[in-house]
Amino acid sequence: MGQSSSTAAALPVSNRRETSLSRRFPTKSTATIYPMQPDEEGEVYENVVECPDFTSFIPDECLACIFQLLNSGDRKRCSLVCRRWFGVEGQSRQRLSLNAQSEILPQLPSLFSRFDSVTKLALRCDRSSVSIDDDSLILISIRCSNLIRLKLRGCRELTDVGMATFAKNCKGLKKFSCGSCTFGAKGMNAVLDHCSSLEELSVKRLRGINDITTAAEQIGPGVAAASLKTISLKELYNGQSFGPLIIGSKKLKTLKLFRCLGDWDKVLEMIGNGNSNLVEVHLERLQVSDVGLSALSNCSELEILHIVRTPECTNLGLVSVAEHCKLLRKLHIDGWRTNRIGDDGLMAVAKHCPNLQELVLIGVNPTSSSLTELASRCRHLERLALCGSETIGDAAILSIAAKCAALRKLCIKGCPITDDGMEALAWGFPNLVKVKVKKCRGVTGEVADSLRSSRGSLIVNLDVGEGELLDASGSDVGAQENGGEFPPPSVITEVSDADASSSSNGRAALFKGKFGFFAGRSLVACTFRRWASSNSSSNSNS
Repeated sequence: MGQSSSTAAALPVSNRRETSLSRRFPTKSTATIYPMQPDEEGEVYENVVECPDFTSFIPDECLACIFQLLNSGDRKRCSLVCRRWFGVEGQSRQRLSLNAQSEILPQLPSLFSRFDSVTKLALRCDRSSVSIDDDSLILISIRCSNLIRLKLRGCRELTDVGMATFAKNCKGLKKFSCGSCTFGAKGMNAVLDHCSSLEELSVKRLRGINDITTAAEQIGPGVAAASLKTISLKELYNGQSFGPLIIGSKKLKTLKLFRCLGDWDKVLEMIGNGNSNLVEVHLERLQVSDVGLSALSNCSELEILHIVRTPECTNLGLVSVAEHCKLLRKLHIDGWRTNRIGDDGLMAVAKHCPNLQELVLIGVNPTSSSLTELASRCRHLERLALCGSETIGDAAILSIAAKCAALRKLCIKGCPITDDGMEALAWGFPNLVKVKVKKCRGVTGEVADSLRSSRGSLIVNLDVGEGELLDASGSDVGAQENGGEFPPPSVITEVSDADASSSSNGRAALFKGKFGFFAGRSLVACTFRRWASSNSSSNSNS
């Protein structure tokens, strides 16, 4: 016993710790080689010390949780460390994005043998390549029967047959998004008939329903109508074919219609008569008039409304919405400089919507009287954007500076204000955190420096460049949907946005000639999305 004690005492502290760990955890060791050193006789040797692999003590479940906190690139690098990490990373991955070219078909069995827990899948194919076909989609549906989210982009070889089989195999789908695909109404109806848990549906440029021969085929409602909460339709010629689905979705909370041709007044009338649960509505570049807006006013729970470049909407429709939708929190209006929405509509909003928190006015020409009413009555107004207005000058800013006590974010773009109006920011808007001024020629850099010195906590973003065409597009379409670059087939990434008397033909001609499908996205819309997300994150932290 004495000999063993003296031996342990003679060992260095580090060696004693390694000996203890090796006794408690029989695990693999790795050799650490120190620099070559000469011994007493002058011979050179390598000092090799065995070190345990401490990562082997981590259970697979804990290792999987760690991988979930990493981004896609770091996960890939971790999977190359050893066979165990390779297996754990594959079995714990739930999100997967694939380059959906036709050449991927032979690789699908081995691919989904490794990633056998995928529940959120994105399949993208660029325009210059041939996409996967029905056989590939059916194979994916067999191997990934637990999918809850599917995104299809540019999969032009898919047909109604493939979509029908997929829907039968993946009945637990909760979110479905497709863009630039060629299947038609039958494929879409198959998804709605079999996926009883579907909550979000996003359809963009679905070419199969743009064919005139299939215009009469209606879509929905199906069993999915009982669970759908969000519907987004973008750039469709026959978007009204989704009318039965929209009307039949009694739990629908969010409806977004972007650049869809055709008369939408009738659809909105039927929505107003049967769905009072709508909370958020986006109408962008649509053929809709005051008739449609008045119908939406029946949705008394409405909190968010975007009216973007709908030239037949006037003060009458906005007044009707304001009078009946008193819970309105966010209002975006792009009047397209038609002067059909102005003081009368905004006065009604100020009178009936005291909970307004965010107001965006683009191409609208209000006077100081309506802005003063909004500032006085809407005590919770935190975010305000005034863009492309010919009537918003120094007097308008001075009239609201002392009354917008809750305002935190202010964006002014393309308005005839000068340094005199900007000086009101030095003493007004007591809770202002950030101001952005762009394309206002009367504002100089000196006033920005003055504001920074007088209000050190205020963030001032000033750009006095030339004016430009303003667009209040609220579309969330990202680069992925607009022909962005895609990885090669071998790369797998994690998915990580008016008067009703006008004729229908005349209105359709107006929209086809005057509306562009692919307009640029709005700086203002993007700015407010960032502001809103930062506010929500700060509130959650607090």
